Amino acid sequence: MNASEQATNLEFASKIATVVNLFKLEFPDAKSDLKPWKNDPQTRELVDPDSIDIGFHFPGISKSWQSRSVLIQIRFYDDPINYSRRAIGVEVVAFNHRGEAWRLSTVEDWSFAGLSVPSPEVRDKLRQICRQILDVFNQQSDI
Repeated sequence: MNASEQATNLEFASKIATVVNLFKLEFPDAKSDLKPWKNDPQTRELVDPDSIDIGFHFPGISKSWQSRSVLIQIRFYDDPINYSRRAIGVEVVAFNHRGEAWRLSTVEDWSFAGLSVPSPEVRDKLRQICRQILDVFNQQSDI
C-alpha cells in the first residue's frame, strides 16, 4: 500500500520518514515517491494492505544500480495473540527501460536475483538499509 496512505499516525509517519532518510543518506540523488501505486480499481486489487510501499527514482540509469527506479515494500504481520504488528521482511525491486531488472528479498537468503544485478557496493548498502528498516519498524515505541 502506498506509504502516504499508511502514515495514519505520528509514529508510523515518523518511521516512514526515517526509511526515506536512510535511503537518501546512502543514495542522495534518489527522489522519493510515497505514492508509487496508481489509485485505480485494477491496481487496488493488487496492492497488499499489509505493506508499506515507497518508490525511489534516479536521474538517468546508473551502471552501479542497473536501474532507474526502485520499489521498496516493507511487509507486516499482525499477531493475533499479542495484538502486535511487526515488520517481517523487505522486498526491493528495481526497474529499467525493459521492466524488472532485479530484486532482493529479506525473507529467505537476502540474495539478489535478476538479469542485471547492482554492483557489490550497492548490494551491500541495500542489505544494510533493509536491516535498518526492519529495526526501525520492530523497535518498541514509547509513544
